[in-house]
Formats: sequence, C-alpha cells, structure tokens
Amino acid sequence: MPIFLLVILSVTLAALVMFAVTFRGPPPQGDPLRLAQLAIALDGGALPQSGRKLERVEQDGEPTPPPSDHEIPASRAALAQALRLPESQVRLWAMQPQRLPDEVRGPFVAARRIATGWRVIRIAPPPFFTHWHRISLTAMAIALLLLGGLGWALAQAISRPIRRLGVAAAQSRLGRPVAIPRGGPREVDQLAASIATMQDRMVRTAEGRNAMFVAITHDLGTPLSRVAFWIEQLPEPARTRAAADLDEMRTMLQSVLRFSRDERTGETRVRVEIGSLIESLAEDMASAGQDVTATPGPRAVVRGDPAALRRMFANLIENAVRYGEGAAMRWTLTENEVELWIDDSGPGFDPETADALFTAFVRGDPSRNRATGGTGLGLAIVRAIADAHGGGVELTNHARGGRVIVRLPLA
Repeated sequence: MPIFLLVILSVTLAALVMFAVTFRGPPPQGDPLRLAQLAIALDGGALPQSGRKLERVEQDGEPTPPPSDHEIPASRAALAQALRLPESQVRLWAMQPQRLPDEVRGPFVAARRIATGWRVIRIAPPPFFTHWHRISLTAMAIALLLLGGLGWALAQAISRPIRRLGVAAAQSRLGRPVAIPRGGPREVDQLAASIATMQDRMVRTAEGRNAMFVAITHDLGTPLSRVAFWIEQLPEPARTRAAADLDEMRTMLQSVLRFSRDERTGETRVRVEIGSLIESLAEDMASAGQDVTATPGPRAVVRGDPAALRRMFANLIENAVRYGEGAAMRWTLTENEVELWIDDSGPGFDPETADALFTAFVRGDPSRNRATGGTGLGLAIVRAIADAHGGGVELTNHARGGRVIVRLPLA
C-alpha cells in the first residue's frame, strides 16, 4: 500500500509540475515590431524596445536569408517606403507569415544598403540557458528532490525491518531460537509473523525428534542387555563376532544421543581461548601416538560451550587421523572471526559431494568397514556445534590432501 500511494503521489506531482510549467507558457516572443521603428533603426537611430534582443551589424556583402526564413514582399515594400528607398536596396525576411504589412512578428532579418555596404538588423541568437530553462529545470529539480526524499524515507521504512528480520533469521538456530522482530509495513509484519511461526514449528519438530531419539535409545538399553547376556552363551567364534556387532550398535546409539544433544548446544556460554583448546587437544592426541600438530597462532577468544567446542575439534582431528594419516592445525584472525585450518595428507574431498558429508548418517567411506568405522554423524555433529556458535565449517583441499576450515565469531 505505501508503494502504491507513492506511485500515485509521484504521478500527481509530475502532472502538477507539467501543468505549472505549461501554464506559464512558452518563452515570450516579444511584441510585434512596427516597420516605422525598424526604419528608424536602419537609418542609424536607436534600436526599438520590443521585448526581444536586437542586434545591428554592418557588412560589405549583401545579406543572405536564413534557411528557415522567407521574404515578405508586402512588408518589404512598406519598409522601403518608410526608408524612402527603392525596394532593390531593402531586404526583409521573416520566419513566420505576417498578419499586417506594417509590422513584423517573430524572428526576422532586415537590411538596407548604405555607402559602405549593408546595414543589417536581426533578432539576436538566444542564450544557451534562458530564463525559461531555469524555470523548467527548477520545477523538475524540486519535484525530483521531493519525490526522492519521500522514496528514500519509504525505502528505509520498508528495508529497515527487513534487515532486522534477516539478521534475526540468520542468528536463529534449532537449539537457540531468537526473538523475531515485529513492526514495519503491514506486509513485512506479516512476513515476520510467518517466520516466527515457522521457527516455533521447527523447534517443536526438532525437540520432538530429539525426544524420540532419547526414548528409543533408552528403550533399547534393556533388550541390548538381554542380547548381551545370551551372547555370552554362544561358542567363542560366534560370541566374538556378535559382541562386536553389539558394541557397534551401542556406539551408534551413543552417537545419535550426542548428535541430538549437540543440536541444542548453547545453554552454557563462557569465554573460550581457542588456541589453548587446540594445543591441549594436539598434546593429548600426540601423547597417544597420533600424528597431530598445532602451529601456535594469535590469541583468539570466542564465547561458547567449551565441552561442545572440544568435541567438535576432536571429531575433526580424529577424522583427519583416520582418513588422512595425520592432522596439522593452525589458525588466523580476521576482522571479527577466527579461522582454523585442519590439514591432512589423505585423498581430500570431492567438491561436488563435500557438503553432503555434513548430512546425518552420510559417510565418506560407504563400505561401512569397522576399521574406518563411524556412524556418519561426526561431521553432522561438527556442523551442528559450529552453527550453534554462529560460525561455519567448510571442506576443501590443499596441495597435499584435504582441509577443513572452521570459522567462529570472536567474543
């Protein structure tokens, strides 16, 4: 509706400006000039005052008519009579037909022969920028400024709540919903209400799914315990294989629980120094015989859940060791975030399918081999934690293997 009103106002104002400029009429052409006055000027007297600027020049050669002018014989004869000269020594051209023979209207050129040549009187060329131009351009400038100001104010009134809505939508997470700002034009307010409803619906859906995971995991505990009891009664080769399958099932259930919990990360928020956390993880894994190194970097403090952040980086380091034969970590600071690189020496990531690896239960190794094991939830947990902290994670490659880039906002 505001845009429609602005369009109506713009059309109305433009029509009023056109009417005002037109009402003032075209540039004045001046009053008709009597031939008697023109004769006095051609005799050397004062130039007549007719509202038009005249110029008088003397030249050797006979004047030639302008391309758009034509001769008016009746007026030429009257001018020759007023000058008491034969018509052969008088010239008179006008741009438009004349109403009376004793006057001349509009642009004209008049000349008479003198001893040194010809004396010519004509309408002086108008200036490039006239008073009429000033009136027209001033009216258009006023209309432009008025409509521009109204348009800018309307654009701000519409875009400001949309920007606030965009910021709120970008900050919203499943585990950490934000208040959706309301206000602004009716359509924008309706959009905000719809987004708030959608956010509530998504939160309820996620909470219901997480509750279902927890309930299923809890309910499976008792049957798994009974299965473990019966497995103990199997012969040794079969018991070993069945126990391994049972352990894998328990590991998968624990991973599902962690994934559900990490999607809700955000309740505990403290200042965390990323460098100390990374170096601590590198020392722990290196002491366990794994090829993990961390290059010291600048101090980087973020606000988040320390346990969740440690779990996120531990998952990435374990993946680099498992699939890429080692992990080399370093980090840098940008204007408002810390960027951490985890490089490995493995085969790298396929750019076309890299983003799909963040989907729950999707694995980089489709063989489901226990040696390279996992449930396909490691990277899903990583992205859930990064998103909950307002950051992001990206899979890419470097010259010797794969690279994971994690970005987190500084505190």
